[in-house]
Amino acid sequence: MFVNAAVTSTGQREFRDDAHAQRLSVDFLHEYVLGNYRELYAAVLALDINDFNAALVVRHLLENSRDLAPDVRRREGELIARRLELMAPQRVYKLFRELARGGVNNRRTRAIMRDWTAQRRDPVFDAVKYRAGVKATMRHAHLEVPAETGTFLFTATRKVPVFTTPLFETWRRAHYGASALYELPYTVAEGLASKHGIKREQFLEKIAPQLTRLERLRLQQAGERAKATSVAADLATMPLTRLASYVLALPQQTRAARHDELHEALTGAAGRVAAGAAGSWGRVVAVLDDSFSSFGSTVKRQRPLAVALACHYLLRALATDFVGLWTSGAHDPLFVRPSGPTPLGERILDALELAPERLVVVSDGWDNSPPGLAAEVLRVWRERLDPAGATAVVHLNPVYDAAGFDVRRLAASVPTVGVRDAEDVPALVELARFAEGRAGFDELRGYLANRQDRFRQGSRSRREHSRQDHARTAKEAT
Repeated sequence: MFVNAAVTSTGQREFRDDAHAQRLSVDFLHEYVLGNYRELYAAVLALDINDFNAALVVRHLLENSRDLAPDVRRREGELIARRLELMAPQRVYKLFRELARGGVNNRRTRAIMRDWTAQRRDPVFDAVKYRAGVKATMRHAHLEVPAETGTFLFTATRKVPVFTTPLFETWRRAHYGASALYELPYTVAEGLASKHGIKREQFLEKIAPQLTRLERLRLQQAGERAKATSVAADLATMPLTRLASYVLALPQQTRAARHDELHEALTGAAGRVAAGAAGSWGRVVAVLDDSFSSFGSTVKRQRPLAVALACHYLLRALATDFVGLWTSGAHDPLFVRPSGPTPLGERILDALELAPERLVVVSDGWDNSPPGLAAEVLRVWRERLDPAGATAVVHLNPVYDAAGFDVRRLAASVPTVGVRDAEDVPALVELARFAEGRAGFDELRGYLANRQDRFRQGSRSRREHSRQDHARTAKEAT
């Protein structure tokens, strides 16, 4: 239940729950699992949970760290360090600011802040792009700051005549002249462009060399509207689920005009995720939900549908033989859109008629056409027609149900796991046996212990490489 919540919930509005209900529900789960199963609570950091919940887990572990045994403290510290390495830096700095506001200033917290900031490859860039976060971190953890970095962070710009660090000086000059801002990170330059009254078209055209891969994807449509031709994302390198979200944001006419390009990009992204497992899943049939509720919400627009579209292409890459059945009856996945009721029961009947080795259902679980048909079909199938389990069935649900403290399930006989990104599907299908209840608690502990060992090993390896890089740099400098 907790893993499902930690994978899917982001504390934001969903189709049926507002943000307050989502946050209240997931906060309760965090407090309950931390209080009763601290070992397992820390262990979920080694699983494919989202950054929102990973930050909550880290914060709660650091807030409640008294009277821990040395080996427990060490294990938690390694898990936290590894998870922070994998999180987006802006989220880590936000977490550090929350710890500072909460007065969490124990020795372990300061050590984690110190070690994470020490391994950042470009602290000057961080100081410019994440200035508020870096400032709060340095102050809260009492970290040693290079003289000019300290001046940049804690002194008003007008009091500094010139910086010797190039990026700091570029930032200072950009406040007084527009020419320098195009050498800054996009998120910093955007605010200064507004201050200087620069037209959007001109700004996007000139800032294009500074854009990251994901910034290009987000801004591609804005660039097209502003006729900034240099803002073009390389779809061939985009992550699968983000690419699916991009495709769904395009008008139907654009999808039709770029059909082959988009299809090839999604196929390539799915192939990269499947990698060595491509073609290893046998005959797979997927039931994919594109009903109206797959719209999600205004803050998570079409997110459930994007996950379903990404799963369509990933399952196609994993299977030797694949059939995708959309609840709307759509035949071309590139033209799906949120519409109509959710006839999951009918589509599951269609899928089982094909006698697949594996049936995967991607849906929020609200079967309503008619209500309850999917659960009854699956019950009869498992009890009467396929008691030996020749067809493996798993339900992937991208939406957290605040009232149920879990993702909504289709049937008691079918394992249901939460999914946020299609890239995590292979690992989530492995977790499904625990959701089904057939694996014991000891087996779950063993599985988590194995995941933790591999996860922490990655952290140790990265720290060792970092130490070697620092030593090599120091030697070269000498």
